[in-house]
Amino acid sequence: MAIPSFRRACCHILFAFDVGQSIDLAKCRQRVGGAVPPRELARKSGAPTGFRLDTAPLRIARESGVLPVGACRTDGRVELELHDFGALSVAYAIPVEGSLSDLVELSCAVSEDATLRADAEGQVDRVLEEAGDAIRHPFRAPMVEDYAIFEVCAWADGIETGAFLERHGDDVARLLRAERGRLSAEETRDAIAFPVSYGMDDVVLADWSAALVVDPDAAATLAVLRVANVQLLEMRFLDVQLDRALDRAYETLTSARPRLFPGSHRHDLARVGRLQVDGAILFERVGNALKLLGDQYLARVYRQAAARFHLAAWNADILRKLDAIESVHQKLAAQASAARMEFLELLIILLIALSILLPFVT
Repeated sequence: MAIPSFRRACCHILFAFDVGQSIDLAKCRQRVGGAVPPRELARKSGAPTGFRLDTAPLRIARESGVLPVGACRTDGRVELELHDFGALSVAYAIPVEGSLSDLVELSCAVSEDATLRADAEGQVDRVLEEAGDAIRHPFRAPMVEDYAIFEVCAWADGIETGAFLERHGDDVARLLRAERGRLSAEETRDAIAFPVSYGMDDVVLADWSAALVVDPDAAATLAVLRVANVQLLEMRFLDVQLDRALDRAYETLTSARPRLFPGSHRHDLARVGRLQVDGAILFERVGNALKLLGDQYLARVYRQAAARFHLAAWNADILRKLDAIESVHQKLAAQASAARMEFLELLIILLIALSILLPFVT
């Protein structure tokens, strides 16, 4: 069976970083070089407004030099997107010529490559230096979320989606899983189980580490997948932060430090409350970052990516931890209330004793 070739293809390598608590995009636009206007995204014919980011990220386009990845090379440019909730996405493009087999080999090379990640970390450090206090509490978290999107404008023989997956599903699965050897029938079925198509000759297959997008105009689809990758990073980052917050909150709750006065609980309550509010605000801002206003096609693409990334499970875990911090805060508030009552009771007893002793003293 002949391996299908393509007219034009590109591999987009994404790296998502957490760089701070929040970002003032207006200040960054003035300080960080290479800012470009927001991308205008075309939608499918007949679809409503369809795609909107709650706050459009700041786009930065720069020269990065041609970087080798396997037998291919990047196009010499890098595109960065800064989100107001503290995330930064770095994207490289690798033009590809050949056939589906060449994409499979490139997928394996990307999974083994460390050059692009090192360059992406350097790009992030440069932005942090240029932005200064435009980024609140700036830092580059060690956690990175990478993703590869293989964009094919059209197959050379014009094969339809259904026939394409039926004939070449095993190669597509190897592309998505970055495997040179053949996969089992079960693994292949899982990798290509949920294709999303708008017409007869386009398809989106989103897996947990890579996606295949066959579409002559895939800009909106690529943007949705890029935002989903950023959301996954922020969910993972927030989950780690909440674990640490729970540990600190538990230490505060079980502390043996003596609390003689009612105000001694004030600092602990403020500390746990701040942890709770910071986590809840980041969770809401990340969850509400992407708006798919009635565009059912893009909504299906996002749902499939979210399912592969297990975003629903991350959401549930984060909500459970936020509830746990709320429970600790309530227990601390109860302790503070009990301390105030005990202090008042002791004060009343002392006043009564003083009123009894005072006549004898005078």
